[in-house]
Amino acid sequence: MPAEGLPWVDRSELLTYEELARIATLCVERWDFDGIRITGGEPLVRARLPELVRMLAPLGADLSMTTNGVRLAELAEPLARAGLRRVNVSLDSLQPTVNRAITRRDDLERTLAGIDAALAAGLAPVKLNTVVMRGVNDGEIEELAAFGRARGVGVRFIEFMPLDASGEWTAESVVPASEILDRIHAVFPLLGRSASAAEPAARYEYADGIGDVGVIASVSEPFCEACDRVRITADGKFRTCLFALDETDLRAVLRDGGSDDDLAAAIEGAVGHKWAGHHIGRVDFIRPSRSMSQIGG
Repeated sequence: MPAEGLPWVDRSELLTYEELARIATLCVERWDFDGIRITGGEPLVRARLPELVRMLAPLGADLSMTTNGVRLAELAEPLARAGLRRVNVSLDSLQPTVNRAITRRDDLERTLAGIDAALAAGLAPVKLNTVVMRGVNDGEIEELAAFGRARGVGVRFIEFMPLDASGEWTAESVVPASEILDRIHAVFPLLGRSASAAEPAARYEYADGIGDVGVIASVSEPFCEACDRVRITADGKFRTCLFALDETDLRAVLRDGGSDDDLAAAIEGAVGHKWAGHHIGRVDFIRPSRSMSQIGG
């Protein structure tokens, strides 16, 4: 988040739960989408979020959520009862001062309590998302790996991408996935890479059998050719890539009386023009206008 915060969006500009469920239903029934993830910004700030989960759960897709965990202690159980299967919690530091500098708030203990609540509610697996930044939190890689092993949660270390709201990203601030794995392996030996489906993380099990760790090398080893994810922002814009420069306005289709076929045509048109890669590190890379806090993880 930028230090000055972001402008509030009027409620009328946000998709209703019914509109979100209609789009999700179309994606599952027409194209066999097998996973739905509720993200943000921060999804737990939406009122009555278990109601959305209850609408989506009958679709049968793998229903998950990414959250900062601040409200998870109070909502993990209702979300699990509503049909949420698993959760990823963003945790970039175990040091209160560093965590406060990154998140702009002093909520580390609430996030840790949220992780415990998610485990107690039976959400499985619980994973941690950690964005590693050179000179900021890269000194905690081994500590965060140890935390995951002790808590029984998988840690996913993510390379720092140029989606920060402050626009301070540089190539020098990226800690490559290979370095992260080498440092973890020196303390907690790892086995070879595990076979996985289309998830972006390369996953490695610990040699002693105590859990696993993953790395998302979106900068140093792009996996764009295998990416099968699309996104819908809270205000109804359809995006085919985190770094997309163009968006398709599904809210307009919905609110102008469009049919499911009209929605499908808009989605298919956008996916048909999905580009081959994000171009990070190339001279023709263009940073998208939205930051990660506006797109969602």
